[in-house]
Amino acid sequence: MSYVGPDFEPSEPRRPRRGPLTIALAALVPGALLGWLVYEAVGGGGDSGGSAGAVGTAASASAPASPTTPRSAGDDDKPGGSPKPTPAATPSTSAPGSGSGSGSGSGSLKGKVVVIDPGHNPGNFRHAAEINRKVNIGTNSKECDTTGTATNSGYEEARFTLDVAHRMRTLLQEQGATVELTQDGDRPYGPCVDERALIGNRAHADAVVSIHADGSAAGNRGFHVILPGPVHSGAADTRAVVAPSRALGERVAGAFVRVTGSAPSNYIGGGTGLVTRTDLGGLNLSTVPKVFIECGNMRDSKDAALLTSGTWRQKAAQGISEGIVSFLRE
Repeated sequence: MSYVGPDFEPSEPRRPRRGPLTIALAALVPGALLGWLVYEAVGGGGDSGGSAGAVGTAASASAPASPTTPRSAGDDDKPGGSPKPTPAATPSTSAPGSGSGSGSGSGSLKGKVVVIDPGHNPGNFRHAAEINRKVNIGTNSKECDTTGTATNSGYEEARFTLDVAHRMRTLLQEQGATVELTQDGDRPYGPCVDERALIGNRAHADAVVSIHADGSAAGNRGFHVILPGPVHSGAADTRAVVAPSRALGERVAGAFVRVTGSAPSNYIGGGTGLVTRTDLGGLNLSTVPKVFIECGNMRDSKDAALLTSGTWRQKAAQGISEGIVSFLRE
């Protein structure tokens, strides 16, 4: 997601900060430094993704889209995007063991509910009036949603997030979890940021992860996980979920480093890969443990080479999923 837009305004200051979070992540993930070194050594490009850890079955790589206008009507069918979904009711719920490649559903997460929130919607750019309307996020009002960002070659964040969400759904179902998506490309736009939070709340989710990719300046690289800060204002009250959300975020960050070999962001989070925000409706309105993950920067050519690779997206899905599994087994 771009930090320019309704639910993704830049936090101030954006200069890297160092503090207790650095120590926390370092203690949590002993292999993070190794992953980072491998990442830098290979340049982070190509389908290999510079992985420093074992990876499960990877999907076939999707080639980056050919240069085009990021918001053209034909982008839904361009190469590198996730398969065109069959229209279904929203939200999309899959029981354990259902769906292609989901396995028996008899794994260790039986009885657990995971909500995956694929950031934005491929159809948002066709519905400017609808996504620009204001919704209450507790602390103030913001626009319903944004179109998200895209690589310089036109591969949209909304296509990336949906593809990773599909891969995560399969992996988590194989562990026995019940998995629900906030949207599956099965609605014309949205849902709005307040509804995204409500979907997780109504599902009584044990964990919610919102999938994104950033739209920062070229040269800014790496991932970061966004954690909710303490908010008690209007409809927002995160006090009960701040601690479990941090635990979830730390597990996701650690597994993401280990599986993908990607480095924590070099432009936000002080090198920890963790950032706390109190201005995001999707976090402020959540009553269950929830985090966002920015998997990389779509506007940097090296990160874009990863984000447009199907093989790397499988690693990203596995890393996030393993972090969720680790959190839910605590």
